Amino acid sequence: MTKWVQQENEEIKGNAALMLMTAGLFAGLAIVVRMDMLMTMFITQALYTFFQIYKGEASRRDPYLFPLYVFLALFSKGPVGVMVPLLSTLLFLLYRRKIGTWHLYWGWRSMLVLLLGCGIWFTGVYLESGSAYLNNLLVHQTVGRGINAFHHKRPFYYYLISVWYSLAPWMLLSAGVIVAGMIRKKIQTGMEQFFLIIILSTFVMLSLISSKLAVYMLPAFPFFIYLPAILLKKFDSQNIWLRLSLAIPAIALASSLPITVFLSKSADTSFIGIPLVYVAAAVLTLSSLFVLYMLFRKRRLHEPVRIMAYGILLSLFIAGLAIPQLNPYLGWSRLCEKASQLADEKQRSDYYVYGISRAESMDVFLKQDVQKTTREAIVNNSLAGQLLLLPEKTIINDAGIRSVIGAKEQYSVGKYRIVVL
Repeated sequence: MTKWVQQENEEIKGNAALMLMTAGLFAGLAIVVRMDMLMTMFITQALYTFFQIYKGEASRRDPYLFPLYVFLALFSKGPVGVMVPLLSTLLFLLYRRKIGTWHLYWGWRSMLVLLLGCGIWFTGVYLESGSAYLNNLLVHQTVGRGINAFHHKRPFYYYLISVWYSLAPWMLLSAGVIVAGMIRKKIQTGMEQFFLIIILSTFVMLSLISSKLAVYMLPAFPFFIYLPAILLKKFDSQNIWLRLSLAIPAIALASSLPITVFLSKSADTSFIGIPLVYVAAAVLTLSSLFVLYMLFRKRRLHEPVRIMAYGILLSLFIAGLAIPQLNPYLGWSRLCEKASQLADEKQRSDYYVYGISRAESMDVFLKQDVQKTTREAIVNNSLAGQLLLLPEKTIINDAGIRSVIGAKEQYSVGKYRIVVL
């Protein structure tokens, strides 16, 4: 994205990159390994390559790289990898009255690359798992999610709500600048118009699809951030509304330290009450107060934007140092390590779980599948002689389970408990 806007000055490019890196959901998905981030990279590469061809600045290999990036986006996550580039590029050509040149981008060369890639992929799927899995991949997971979702079914206005926290703390600034730019006709260059079309077309398309999650909007995030970043120079930096769009999230972030202290006193979140987390929250609070001071002194908007981004990144870095202490509450490695140790000591061969979401992934640590059980099996003492893993909260809130396991040998690991039945 920074290369795409290379004609802008270093200040604009730097702030845009910082804003994107610190946008709520984008930052979160950069930390965890999720395929949506990989798909977004390939979609962005495809759109950038398209624009290079459109401007006549493409290299000889770009007409082949464009469909290759589209295929890799499709391969990474699914149909959105094709739909976003297809819809946004065709609408842009239509808007610029150059739809007659569509074949330069979606002609025989692109179709050949896409069909060849899909042919190899689908053949491998069929050879490995047969027609049933291929049907599930091509029909159930695509048409089923798109028309009448079996998972994550949401109303059409879902993204009008989720985008506000997905792009926090920059959404007020981004939305305000984009809307003002449209009303005041400040979106003038081909690049700016293309960014806007990508945002709007992706937003509308995903809103029409039945299955919705906040993360599905990820391909539009780079453009949601970079478009307002490059439009800011066209607005008066002393504008009260622009300053409020930064001041409001800064006030929210300034409350980080008192909120952290408050949460550390609660039974459910007491695990965050460790020094490094307090230091991270203090950094976020102090940097946000400094942002408010700079806004009050009417400094240029680029400066408070940079300070807010640096504050977020520094607080994340400090909080990251606390991960070893927080691990028992965030993952299953410590829990499974203790369960495996108890299984050896007590000579148990199976692990039973209750009330733990996606517990099947524990097989990575335990080297065998876990057995999901029911409340009735626990209450009826049907699991005598076994190891049971369940959340602490379940024991606290369920009197029936608590009465059965109360006198049993048990060990607490983070927010979970292992019971020797």
